[in-house]
Amino acid sequence: MKKGRNRVGEKARRYGLADVRELTRVFEPWLDTAASLGKPERDRLFAPARVFWLFLSQMFSADGSCAEAVKRFLAWLALTEGKEASPNTAAYCKARTKLSMEAVERVRDDVVRAIQHSPVAQSRWYGRPVKVVDGSGLSMPDTPHNQQHYPQSKRVKPGCGFPEMRIVALFSLATGALLHYAQASRYVSERTLFRQLWTYFESGDVALADRGFCGFAEFFLLLQRGVDSVMRLHQRRSVGVRLLKQLGPGDFLVAWIKTKVRPQWLPAQQWDAMPDTLLVRHITYSIDVPGFRTQRVTIATTLTDARLFPAQAFAELFRRRWNVELYFRDIKIALRMDVLRCLTPQMVRKELAMHVIAYNLIRATMLQAARAANKDVDRMSFKGTCQTLREWAALLALAPNRQRSALHAALLHAIARAPVPARPNRTEPRARKRRPKNYQLLNEPRHQFREIPHRNKYAKMP
Repeated sequence: MKKGRNRVGEKARRYGLADVRELTRVFEPWLDTAASLGKPERDRLFAPARVFWLFLSQMFSADGSCAEAVKRFLAWLALTEGKEASPNTAAYCKARTKLSMEAVERVRDDVVRAIQHSPVAQSRWYGRPVKVVDGSGLSMPDTPHNQQHYPQSKRVKPGCGFPEMRIVALFSLATGALLHYAQASRYVSERTLFRQLWTYFESGDVALADRGFCGFAEFFLLLQRGVDSVMRLHQRRSVGVRLLKQLGPGDFLVAWIKTKVRPQWLPAQQWDAMPDTLLVRHITYSIDVPGFRTQRVTIATTLTDARLFPAQAFAELFRRRWNVELYFRDIKIALRMDVLRCLTPQMVRKELAMHVIAYNLIRATMLQAARAANKDVDRMSFKGTCQTLREWAALLALAPNRQRSALHAALLHAIARAPVPARPNRTEPRARKRRPKNYQLLNEPRHQFREIPHRNKYAKMP
């Protein structure tokens, strides 16, 4: 027994990943941490590669705490090396702070590149790659440093709220992978963050977004980069439009007229250099769902050739834009990114990057399963994939090398066997059915708050 344990420990020490070997067995085709993180300068308990995988395991675990990660590490340490270590989390938390943010970003970018080179990522919409953009909000622990960088809402009393981060992310519509993101405090607009992502667009891309990102300057400057836009028409663009030609039913070629009001973020010289008009196509269609009010939607796009891009194709494309809401739901709810746990802005940004790595690794596994079963990746369940990975990862870690390939194929088959049902026109309201408990709201700082005893017995005065 001792000889077998030494063989396991020798192999684990060679890779420096004895504590979370199950994760490496599942995701090793998609990333190489040795190349991104480098080798440790000296032998230490929490080497960079080991800390990275422990940190990543927190994104997948049900608890997500540092204490659980350390306990998991101690179990593997006892199994592979027969050693004991302190259960105190201080050493591990200190090692996480020393983990280079640049190295974590390299791993994040390596995973994205690996996904983008996969066969599924080569699918196109009318020969054009589509990148969909949307924004969301996150919260984090209420610490002075977090409040300084990500201040809470001004409508909430000091000490009664939480720091808030705004994030705008760029997703691949073909794979669902999160390609890039920009983050700042809640007081930075989504359109400002969207402009930070323009450098990640390539010539020939199509930018798909809701009307919050639709504007004259955005359309023109993206077009200058060779990027066409498909966005819902902003409600304020009801004026400054000149009809040029009708291309079909509900399909019009129009000229947007540049207003005299310059966007605050744009230099005056650059605004003046823009043309007075911009050629845009407006496509209006109706959404008729039984039991719901008929809704008319107008799409604005710089793809003006009606022969190459028929009007019906834009209605189908914009309907797929809803997928980005599901992507955010997956990463925020299934991976619990809606509430970050770190106490400093530096660690918050690192934790965010680790969540993105975990999300993309799961999407990569879904792509593998979809390709192996010849199914649409949109029918793969993100939460179901997470559950399958948690149960199968330990089996992959314990399996001998000769069985790993067959076991990994069985894992992909298990993921593909439970697809998401096709539910067109399914309504998903943002509402909670289960009522919260009747607790008071913490509307004063904790040291000033006074709880009302037996509050359920008091009737509200008219």
